[in-house]
Amino acid sequence: MKAKEYLSQAYRLDNRINSKIDQVASLNDLATKCTSNVTGMPKSPNQGGSTMADAVVKIIDLQAEINRDIDRLVDLKCELTRTIKAVDDVDCRLLLEGRYLCYKSWEQIAMEMGFRVRHVYEVHSVALKKIEKILSAQ
Repeated sequence: MKAKEYLSQAYRLDNRINSKIDQVASLNDLATKCTSNVTGMPKSPNQGGSTMADAVVKIIDLQAEINRDIDRLVDLKCELTRTIKAVDDVDCRLLLEGRYLCYKSWEQIAMEMGFRVRHVYEVHSVALKKIEKILSAQ
């Protein structure tokens, strides 16, 4: 796995968690909608399941999945932090932490570090090479 792919894992996992949280909210909306059909015809008690019950089951399953993903994200961020701390250059470490642990934009990182964006790209390139060396040594 390349350094950039390795470092980007947390961002992708965080996005998947946020997507699942949005899905839970959507299912909650569905589960709380109440509609009724009033007709003169009685229905069989064994006919079909409840939309609300189905939604609740899906919500519970999705919440358990989100909790597992959050646990994985915490573990992954700890691993990434250890790897980034192994980098011997302070500017590289700050950049990597800002970009891959805090998900900051290049512009934000440049402003915080007092660099031009172009220089941030150059430091990033150097930092990725340092991460490659660390990963190959493991």
